[in-house]
Amino acid sequence: MATIKLVKARQIFDSRGNPTVEVDVTLSDGTLARAAVPSGASTGIYEALELRDGGSDYRGKGVLKAVENVNTVIAPALVGKDPTEQTKIDNYMVQQLDGTVNEWGWCKQKLGANAILAVSLAVCKAGAIVNKIPLYKHIANLAGNKTLVLPVPAFNVINGGSHAGNKLAMQEFMILPVGASSFKEAMKMGVEVYHHLKAVIKNKYGQDATNVGDEGGFAPNIQENKEGLELLKTAIAKAGYTGKVVIGMDVAASEFYNNKDKTYDLNFKEENNDGSQKISGDSLKNVYKSFVTDYPIVSIEDPFDQDDWEHYSKLTGEIGEEVQIVGDDLLVTNPKRVEKAINQKSCNALLLKVNQIGSVTESIEAVKMSKRAGWGVMASHRSGETEDTFIADLSVGLATGQIKTGAPCRSERLAKYNQLLRIEEELGSAAIYAGSKFRAPVEPY
Repeated sequence: MATIKLVKARQIFDSRGNPTVEVDVTLSDGTLARAAVPSGASTGIYEALELRDGGSDYRGKGVLKAVENVNTVIAPALVGKDPTEQTKIDNYMVQQLDGTVNEWGWCKQKLGANAILAVSLAVCKAGAIVNKIPLYKHIANLAGNKTLVLPVPAFNVINGGSHAGNKLAMQEFMILPVGASSFKEAMKMGVEVYHHLKAVIKNKYGQDATNVGDEGGFAPNIQENKEGLELLKTAIAKAGYTGKVVIGMDVAASEFYNNKDKTYDLNFKEENNDGSQKISGDSLKNVYKSFVTDYPIVSIEDPFDQDDWEHYSKLTGEIGEEVQIVGDDLLVTNPKRVEKAINQKSCNALLLKVNQIGSVTESIEAVKMSKRAGWGVMASHRSGETEDTFIADLSVGLATGQIKTGAPCRSERLAKYNQLLRIEEELGSAAIYAGSKFRAPVEPY
């Protein structure tokens, strides 16, 4: 069995031009596996530590400390280890080499989640090569999942919030081709709606409005959220997919929550903000309910602040049967926070972001807990991405049923969708597309 011979990290750049960590794992038989970690813009305060250098270089966003931690602390400790022993290696890095803990578990304060995760991802890829199986199959085996499923893509086609310069408070408006019969057909539907949307936006707002945001979605000068939903409804109809393509939202409400007076400010991006758009949690809940009544919305992510457990539970209790309520900043892919949300019935779906928690093993644990609770799971990119396609294989291997990795635009986004096309082709007649079963594509494993 090939063992780890060399682990080497370097600083590369993500899709926003910010530094990030890339790691090469070389095995004793010459096998090379490489992985890079992404970075978010709207990050939850409970995410594991993303170690940055500070100082003036790269506006403080350098990752040379994380790179050094890989090369001087993690690398020598992993030499000779078996790359197929993912859980042992992850636990060793997290609990022994780092060892930092807070109220929500292992927090990676010493080495940085970006350092640990880059190694974790590269080791996972190396383990698949050693076992002579595709990465998605290796991940399925690690999780004990027997059924591989191609996810429904949730294309972020209109950007707002921290991802765009318009006045839109809510961060993402997504389209989900649940009526497709295959991932290949889902891509066709998504791309066609995207191009119809571009034409609709150009016609209404002008050529400049078709410039794209961080995740490839359009960022027209929309004044309010319902306007975005109307644009999607129109584009879906023009593409001929009414009833087959539905809508999802990522509100990222922590971005516009005022902790002092416990209100949500829908005008938070306005320079001369007079506070007239501040509303209560209950009022915001009713806004979502009106959206669901008027539009084909199947998923709402981060509808409230990351500490507003009360309103999460209220919304889930009232519309959770027909609509998926997704926890992102609320859960940060952290098994302890997932456990709390299950107990309090705060939401009914997990947003799976490996860099929020910092290891493949902990990510798998969070997914298994979620599935056992009857939740949906949506694998997710970050707004600062790389060309690494790991999450495509992750979504198939864990049968998440859903993936969001941006609009069908910008190569760091398409890299993941294109990898899913390859996986579907490779699986052939055994390929299963989640489709309308995106919330529960398989039995819990």
